[in-house]
Order: sequence, then C-alpha cells, then structure tokens
Amino acid sequence: METPRHAEPDATAVRIGSELAGTGFDELLREVLVRVHGVLDDRARWRLLLDAVVTMAADLSLDDLLSRIVEIASDLADAQYAALGVLGAGNDHRLQTFVTHGVSPDQHRAIGDLPTGHGLLGLIIDQPAPLRLHDIAEHPESYGFPPNHPPMRSFLGVPVRIRDKVFGNLYLTEKVGGGDFTEQDEAIVVGLAAAAGVAIENARLHEEAARRERWLAATAEITALLAGPGGQDEALQIVADHARELAAADVAWIVAGSDAAALRLRVVSGEAADPAVMDTIDLESSLTSSVVRTGAPVSVEDLSDDPRAINVPRALGWSPMGPTIIVPLRGSAGVEGALALAWEPEHLMAFHAVDPSLPARFAEQAALAIEVGRAREDRQRLALFEDRDRIGRDLHDLVIQRLFAVGLGLQSTARVADRPDIAEKLDAAVDDLDATIRDIRRTIFALGSGDNASDIQAEVTRMVDRAAGTLKFRPALRFEGPVRTRVGADVAPDVLAVLTEALSNAARHAQAKKVTVELAVVEGIRLTVADDGRGMPDDVPQSGLSNMRQRAERRGGHCTITSRPGEGTTVEWWVPS
Repeated sequence: METPRHAEPDATAVRIGSELAGTGFDELLREVLVRVHGVLDDRARWRLLLDAVVTMAADLSLDDLLSRIVEIASDLADAQYAALGVLGAGNDHRLQTFVTHGVSPDQHRAIGDLPTGHGLLGLIIDQPAPLRLHDIAEHPESYGFPPNHPPMRSFLGVPVRIRDKVFGNLYLTEKVGGGDFTEQDEAIVVGLAAAAGVAIENARLHEEAARRERWLAATAEITALLAGPGGQDEALQIVADHARELAAADVAWIVAGSDAAALRLRVVSGEAADPAVMDTIDLESSLTSSVVRTGAPVSVEDLSDDPRAINVPRALGWSPMGPTIIVPLRGSAGVEGALALAWEPEHLMAFHAVDPSLPARFAEQAALAIEVGRAREDRQRLALFEDRDRIGRDLHDLVIQRLFAVGLGLQSTARVADRPDIAEKLDAAVDDLDATIRDIRRTIFALGSGDNASDIQAEVTRMVDRAAGTLKFRPALRFEGPVRTRVGADVAPDVLAVLTEALSNAARHAQAKKVTVELAVVEGIRLTVADDGRGMPDDVPQSGLSNMRQRAERRGGHCTITSRPGEGTTVEWWVPS
C-alpha cells in the first residue's frame, strides 16, 4: 500500500498566506469591516433608490417631483449640494429652470440670478454623459463661482433623459466627509436619473392630460355662457379671460374683423387698456393680420424683437411681453379675428407648457359659439322688426287715415262756419292734426329704421330727439329729397357734426322757444337749423363756428350764419352732392 503524497500548495494560496503573515490581525480586521460596511452601505443605497422610484411614481406634480429627485440624489450620493437643471425648448438648449437642494433661501438671495447653463454646467448639456471631478476649479471649462456662492470642490454630473431626449442634468457637489464621488456614487445616480426620466415623463403626460381636460371643460363653459344674453364684446371678453387663465398667460387680447384692413382691437384681459388708444392701433400689417389672412396659428418667443409684429403691449403702455401665441377665431364663414396670449419674458416655461393646438381649438369653439349667439340676436331682431312693421302698418292704415278723415271733415266745417272765431279754432285743430300725423309718420319711420340703423335720416332723427332733453322741447324736423341715397357715408360725419354744433349753440345761447331743422337734397346737400331766440351773443366761442365753415369749404361748399338780436339765428350749411 502506497504512502499518500501531500498535494503541492496552490501558488495563489501561497501568496495570500504570505500577505496575511505580514499583516497584523487588527489591520486585517479593519479592512474586512470596511468592506463589509461598504457592501451594506451599497445595499442600503440601492434599497433607498428602489424606495425613491416607488415614491416618484406616486408623485404626479411635476414641480414637486423635480424637488424630490434633487433631494433623493443628494441622499444617495452623500452630496451636500444638489441641483437639477431643466433644459429650455430653444435652439440654444440653455437651462430654463434650476431646482436646488442644500442652498438656503438667504444664500439664494445673496447669489442672485441662477445659472443658465454656461461653463462646466454647459459642458454636460453639450456632451450629455456622466462627469466626475476631484476639484471643479481645476477643470478648463470652469467659470468659477459668483460672489457669495458657497465653496464647492468635488463634482458629479449626470444627464436625465426622457426616452432618447435629454430633459436636464443632475449636478452634485461637495461629497460629505471631504472625499471624491466614487464609481458606486455615479452608478447609483445614473440609475436614479433613468428612473427620474420615466417619472418625469409620466408627470408631464398627467399634467398635459389635466390641461387638455381644463381646456375642454372651459370650452363647454364658454358655450353655455355665450348661449345666454349679452353683446358680442361681452362674449369676446369672456373668451379672452378664460383663455388667459387656462394658459397661465400674463395678458390676452382679441382682434375682430374678417378683412385685414378692418381689424380692430376689441377686448383685452389681464391689463388695463384705454378704448380710445385701442381704436387707434393699426393692425393691417401685424402678426394678427397674418393669422387672419392665412388662418394658421403663430408662436414667437419674443414679441418685441419680431420684425413682423406690431407691439400691442407697448402701444397700450403695458410692461414688455416676450413669448406670444396668436390663434385664429375661425367660424363657419371663415376667420373673423384672432386671439393672442402673451407672457412676460421671465415666464418662458409657462409659454412652452402650452400646446398651441389647445388654444386654437378653444378659439374655434368660441368663434362658433359667438356665431350661434349672433344668429340668436338676429332672430330676435327679426322678430322685433316684424312686430314694429305690424305696428307701423296699423298706425298708417288705421290711425293716420282716421286722423286724415277727421281733418278733412274739420276743414269742410271751417269753410261753412258763420263765426270767424270758430273757423279759426277749426283751422288750428286741423294744423294740430297735421302735426300729429307728421309725428306718427316719424314714429313709423323710427320703427322701421331699427335701433342700430346707420342711415343719415335715422341719425339726424335720433340727434334731434336727444336735443329735446336740453331744449325742453322737440325741434321741428323736415327732410326733402332722396336724403338716404344721396348723403353718402363720407359726407354724413360732417352733416352730423354741424348739426350737433348748431343744436348745442341753440340750447346754450339762444333761449329759443322754437327750433327748426331741415335736411334737403336739392341741388346739393343743404342743412338748415333756425331758431327764434335772442340771436347770437358777441362772446359766443368762434371755434365751433369756424369748424362748421371749414367742413363746408373743404368740400367745396359754404356755411352762412345769419343772426339778429331778438330775431333768432339761422345756420345754413351747403355742400355739393
């Protein structure tokens, strides 16, 4: 039986044995404990990361989620300071939001403006890959720190991606204990960034769905509101207010008109505006005009720098506006105006959060609702006109004919009356009946003209009716010739302005008991205003009289003013037709 041979010792075992022989037991124990604690620490951090993923999945508020990610990153990597820079949507891809952890509010105020992505922070933006540094100041891309910035040395930067697009970057500085960030720190922060990308995408999708739901709810609310009573300007104001609130915009305004040359600023929301100034803004060559012509929405990131834009906020005295969205108000008959939403330059993130298709669809629904309201008003107006037409026919066919018959009977009686005083009274009664018939015919005309009639005869009638309030009696009014057809829209403003001035002078200076107004179109357009008052005083302001003469002379006509003390004043204004 052979004697068993001992196996030759393994070379590795021999080397380890020699190392252990040269190492003290205490040192060996410390090394084992350090490695054990490192393994336990890594396990604890990965467990914290898993817990963080669950927490982030439950937190659907984007702002709260970004703050939570920064806080978790600081805990996982033992960093004193942490930040998440969110990239903007512009071509330069600079930081538009900077969420920090570890910097106190007092330090924030002392530092001033937050970084926008230059220097070392911009390096990770341009080259989105993890970066670890022993000392920030030693890197050639480092710009240094602004005054009052806390000292920072060690650095770890990791990009946060949403699918294949970089959303932002995680920045960690000042490893607790004064050491450097390790490979394990980098690996766990990269894992956090991956989970954060998924959570951020979910939060953004949730917020986008919530925004769409709010726009849809507002569209339904707008439709219900516009179905109620109210004018068109009131309806447009409701649209502007709701759109500004939903888009978190600083101001909103609406222009109306299907023709670029006739566009007018109708309503504004979020800022005060002088209606007189609103009417003077020429929008013919503006961005709004382009939207009305093409029917396509327009977005600009800086309204004040766009050469195509007429800066409405500047014209109205508002603070400067930056990003702006303009969408068409498209109805069944075409584009009838545009809705503009604008933000101040520092609110760029709110601008990028708005999908232009949402206010565009909202504006289309609002335009349709306005059309429905306009159609309802037209039906109501038609019903009113039909009722007025019926009343006018009754007045003409029944009342006037009966009065006319009574007048004829009185005239016949007056001719055969024996006593002169009775004949005189009968003639006076006939004159009163004639005046009553004229008043009824004027009423019939007013009923047929409608409240919003714009022809010159209706305007002159309304002006004479209003003058009765200051004169304490109604002036007599006569029309002669084809007034409606021969007094055009270009001459009508001058006629009305002269009539206003003449009636105003009669009310203030004449102390008249009778005023006669006659508008005739016979060999030209002639307006005559005569009163039986005391005549024109010497101290009457000449500016109004001069304006009347200038209006006539500008059209190749003349204005004659005849006044005698105690015999009244006659203003005769004539221009060729």
